[in-house]
Amino acid sequence: MNSGILAALGAFVLWGFLPVYWKSVDQTPATEILSHRMVWSLLFILVLLLFRTQWSWITKARTQPKVLLNAFGCSLLLGSNWMIYIWSVNAGYIVEASLGYYINPLLNVVLGVFFLQERLRPWQWFAITVAATGVLYLTLSYGQVPWIAIGLALTFGFYGLLRKQSQLESMEGLALESSFLTLPAFLYLLYLGYQGSGSFGNLSISHDLLLAGTGIATALPLLLFAYSARRISLTALGLLQYIGPSIQLALGVWIYNEPFDQQRIVGFSIIWSALLIYTLEGIYRRRAHRVKLEKPTGVVNNRGEIKKIET
Repeated sequence: MNSGILAALGAFVLWGFLPVYWKSVDQTPATEILSHRMVWSLLFILVLLLFRTQWSWITKARTQPKVLLNAFGCSLLLGSNWMIYIWSVNAGYIVEASLGYYINPLLNVVLGVFFLQERLRPWQWFAITVAATGVLYLTLSYGQVPWIAIGLALTFGFYGLLRKQSQLESMEGLALESSFLTLPAFLYLLYLGYQGSGSFGNLSISHDLLLAGTGIATALPLLLFAYSARRISLTALGLLQYIGPSIQLALGVWIYNEPFDQQRIVGFSIIWSALLIYTLEGIYRRRAHRVKLEKPTGVVNNRGEIKKIET
């Protein structure tokens, strides 16, 4: 198994089990967990960058306003995504959070159409229509919009769209994005400490270590994902990405006993069908394209040999 597949597996398995980590620090309010996540992830990334000793990206960020603006937008979307996710996990909505990451791949396709002028094939449109039907069914059956799932899908989808247009590599870009978030987060933690209401240093050493470890828990799967994306096909990456929400769904239903009634089973099944249609269509198209490229072109002479036609 190549290193790209292993890195992708590592990233999606870590993302899948992330609810267990947030549950382990649920004595701390979501806003405080988020602040620790921002501060410690930047420190972890800066340590990694020290070993690379490549700092030319700082000049690019300082001299090109578009780079800074892109990173600022990414930071707002990433911070919003983290906040929604942490809150939803600790409030008992892991199942709905997993739905957001099932929807996300199809939302990415829609964003590509509207913002990158990408064109969809008929079966891709059909898959998106089926997924939208599933979301509509869940909305009508419960009498409310699944805003956690949609919020997670939208924030991560637009983050991916902006990140795709960034001029910085994954680690450098994440460092710059985190830097925008870290100052207000650090000031907020100082304020909590001054008020004596912060969790850090007031509960236990193990809890403090878990809060500090949010930096590794945040940055490591992101870096593994970035590594894998450069080394394996989009088809393989697309298939593997469902590992994360599948683990989250299993945790929510079987470990944390969240409800998964008939209405949710039907709604999720509709969305899973859409993902299956989209994935199979992509595999078929790529195989057909590969066969077309490998098919020899030319004419057969009287000895049964293929003579290549010059073009």
